[in-house]
Amino acid sequence: MSNLQILKRLYFDYTHKFLNKILISVFFSLIVAGSTSLIAFLLDPAIKKIFIEKDKQLMVIIPFAIVFAFTMKGVSLYLAKNTLIFVSGEIQKILQLQLMKSILNSDLETLDKKHSGKFVSHLTLDVGLIQKLVSDTILLITKDTLTLFGLLFVMFYQNWKLALFAIIMIPLASIAAKSLGKRIGKVSTQAQEASGLLNSFFLEVFKNHKIIKIFQREDYEKDRSEKYIEEFKSKGVKILNVMIRATPIMETLTGLMIGGLIFYSGNLVINNELDINNFFSFLAAMMLAYQPVRSLATLNMGIHQGISAAKRLLPIIDTKITDKSKGNNLNITKGDIIFRDVDFKYELQENKVLSSVNLKISGGQMTALVGHSGAGKSTIMNLIPRFYKNLSGNIYIDEQDIYDVSIASLRKNISLVSQDTTLFDDTVINNIKYSNLNASEEDLNDAIKLSHCEEFINKMPNGRDTLIGENGVRLSGGEKQRLSIARAMLKKSNIILLDEATSSLDSETEEKIQNAINFLTKDRTTLVIAHRLSTVVNSNKIYVIDNGKIAAEGNHKELLNSSEIYKNFYLKQLTKNENNL
Repeated sequence: MSNLQILKRLYFDYTHKFLNKILISVFFSLIVAGSTSLIAFLLDPAIKKIFIEKDKQLMVIIPFAIVFAFTMKGVSLYLAKNTLIFVSGEIQKILQLQLMKSILNSDLETLDKKHSGKFVSHLTLDVGLIQKLVSDTILLITKDTLTLFGLLFVMFYQNWKLALFAIIMIPLASIAAKSLGKRIGKVSTQAQEASGLLNSFFLEVFKNHKIIKIFQREDYEKDRSEKYIEEFKSKGVKILNVMIRATPIMETLTGLMIGGLIFYSGNLVINNELDINNFFSFLAAMMLAYQPVRSLATLNMGIHQGISAAKRLLPIIDTKITDKSKGNNLNITKGDIIFRDVDFKYELQENKVLSSVNLKISGGQMTALVGHSGAGKSTIMNLIPRFYKNLSGNIYIDEQDIYDVSIASLRKNISLVSQDTTLFDDTVINNIKYSNLNASEEDLNDAIKLSHCEEFINKMPNGRDTLIGENGVRLSGGEKQRLSIARAMLKKSNIILLDEATSSLDSETEEKIQNAINFLTKDRTTLVIAHRLSTVVNSNKIYVIDNGKIAAEGNHKELLNSSEIYKNFYLKQLTKNENNL
């Protein structure tokens, strides 16, 4: 989109709905302009009537009028700014909500392309620049333009020859501002990129602080932080340097104008073509006009900053993830899941991750996926809830293609328990209720009891209302897993996707988690990426995945005789269990 198209879009999509508030601000800006012009105009009768003619009556009236004009200017400016602060705050809220909606509705592949820190930068820095564009631009265009016209009227009223001389400054200032505006847009984009990288770095440090400490990489990260902070600082300084480049230009133009004005007006006074009171009134109007001229000259730079931010934000907001099958609800009967000739590759990779995968996950039974890391097990699991879209082939649930039913009805019937347990910085009870916000107290109690969460919850200082910290940092690995299982239980889904944790736990905790999983998966269609020997042995069917293909299938006994890969997996797990005894 061109700059003009972006400005139109910002107006019609965001600013237009607050037009009544903006008009109120324009009304107060008009009063500001009138008050400022009145101040300059009153110096004419003040000098003539008080200092030259010594009129005692006007000696009281004129100062009172000047005080009144300043008061009106101050109050009106406050009300104009206050109104636009409200408008810009509402626009900021709308932009952030739209951005969050787009992010939340995006598929995983879209989110995987960009670091979360860059999204944070969009939500803060870019939205802030657009907010500033809306509030500052409207205020400056209305207040300063009206004020400038009012003061020009005073200047022409006092002496049209001097006024023509003075307005030469306006086009000269505009030329300087135009060239600086283009530069500020480019630098602003660079600053946003630096901000995104810095946010990404900060998030990485906070997330991996244990790794940093155990490998003693504090100095290494300090050096990296210096690099990112220096880059962000240099871009910020560059923006400010570009913005203040207008200062020497404007000051020089002002000096030339005032010097020339005094020389020219001196000749007019000497030749009796200009009275001293008219000169002082004109001079006051011209000096008061300096601020709006300077603001309008630098306004172009703020507009370019906002446009650059909008160019980064609007494409994200415009990314629409439409569910073409919305309204077609998935109807679960048995819960059979079938893959037919499914291929898949990640967008940024050349090779296929899955190739001609055919498998059946029988309803109400447990099916296990076994294979080395990177074989494609997690990808198979991620395709079922449509986290990613398969390249070719079909996936059916009870003979219904998952792409012919709505995403909402599909995911409503699926619960996920991943090995990397994800929890929120909230209370224990809110983390469990996340899967079903309207769950009854009875269902909550059952989920807590059956997942063996009760014993550690009762030991917490505030019980169920205890805050567990970022991603459950105040919980042990086993407690996190049980909390995740309780959350899945509460959803009461027909299909369970279970990616077993690879971490070793003590035998007592292991047993509790296994019991919780048994309750969770009982009579439900379950696909498990198996790491525990007990899970594999008890599965109704096992698929051995190797290099994105089905290498073998069968139950435990069959695969021990028919699959070398499975046999090696079994022997490794057996050895591991013996070593843990």
